[in-house]
Amino acid sequence: MTTLDTSQRVLHGWDPEDPDKWDAKIAWSTLVISTITLFLGFCTWYLVSAIAPMLNQIGFGLTPAQLYWLTAIPGLATGLFRLVFMFLPAIMGTRRLVSLSSLLFVIPLAGWFVAVQNTQTPYWVLLTLSFMAGIGGGVFSGFMPSTGYFFPKAQAGTALGLQAGLSNLGMSFVQLTAPWLMGFSLLGIGFLAPQRGVDAGQEIFIFNPAIFFIPWAILMAVIAWIFLKDVPVTANFRQQIDIFGNKNTWIMTVIYLAGFGAFAGFSAQLGLLINNTYGASSALAADTAAGDLVKGATWAFLFPLVGAGVRALAGPLCDKFGGAVFTFVGLVGMAVMTAVATFFLTPDSVNQFWWFMGTMLVMAFFSGLVNAGSFKQMPMILPKRQAGGVIGWTGAMGAFGPFIVGILLSMITPTVFFWGAVVFFAAAAVLAWIYYARPNAPFPG
Repeated sequence: MTTLDTSQRVLHGWDPEDPDKWDAKIAWSTLVISTITLFLGFCTWYLVSAIAPMLNQIGFGLTPAQLYWLTAIPGLATGLFRLVFMFLPAIMGTRRLVSLSSLLFVIPLAGWFVAVQNTQTPYWVLLTLSFMAGIGGGVFSGFMPSTGYFFPKAQAGTALGLQAGLSNLGMSFVQLTAPWLMGFSLLGIGFLAPQRGVDAGQEIFIFNPAIFFIPWAILMAVIAWIFLKDVPVTANFRQQIDIFGNKNTWIMTVIYLAGFGAFAGFSAQLGLLINNTYGASSALAADTAAGDLVKGATWAFLFPLVGAGVRALAGPLCDKFGGAVFTFVGLVGMAVMTAVATFFLTPDSVNQFWWFMGTMLVMAFFSGLVNAGSFKQMPMILPKRQAGGVIGWTGAMGAFGPFIVGILLSMITPTVFFWGAVVFFAAAAVLAWIYYARPNAPFPG
């Protein structure tokens, strides 16, 4: 029998570690509503990665470097927005944070809906809209700490793993559904003229994916406003920034940048990377099979699907066995598989694509282990008041992944970049082993 009054908007006396001051129904309903909203946020964030490979097909005429920048900018924006959102849970409360965030998604969605209808849209406008799309990923550093307020430590791995993993599926969902949505007129907007592909002359509705998500974002804003409650957590700015005096903050930042940063970066850039290595933009373009076999925008969704799915499924295992071992194994696996992938970056046959894609999917699997394990570790190795801030901070740093990957790929060859990633993953694995995963580690978790 709980002694907590759950009839109020603000849950005074809430304490997940005390069964009499915790309500599992409220905790799990909060998780469901905020996760669905965050899923839409990731769809918004990765909308650009789904649209960009299609822009030249309707006459935009952008260079490969411009396209890499276009898909990199949302990562830069997300990282910056996360540095703001990490401080908002204690200021706004869960209800207002989730509701207003969902409404913010409408801005970039509506912008892309309008912009792609005119191939004369200036490039700076496209870059601005790419930056605004980062709002969708930026809210992550507010949602995750906020959700953490509702669950006891024993269930934190499961709850945060589910929220992060299932919401990350939005990256895969938008890349999977966008090509399909572009293929026909959506009910109610059939009056808008389709664009015509410059090669085959087929009708393409590039603007469809953007308008498709707008009603869902508005709906979740309403649902969150009606059903969510707030936990009274207060912390001033000085109290929140003391996380930077804890060395675990910096170690976990490196680890999460290797895990989620690489996962998010490859997810955003893989479609373009495939096109430039195996598709119409590659040296294999003369191969008649290339056009039919390899379409980056078609296959890229598999990478975030695998990584996000593993992250969600590994959460309960991290609660049972601890997160550190999953983090370490995942980083080692990422280093090995990225090294293997380098052998397929200068192909002499389009058929090598399947080896490259298979290797990348295994790497995505290991990244899911890192991301699940690290988010289990943070509530365990850090004081309760600091854990939420560190989750928000590391999430912000990890979000720069798409920007870092995109800019580096526009400056150096993919082979050089991949080998650099191998070294970084290996270094992160060493840190995970020394501080967290080895027997008698100083901070097991």
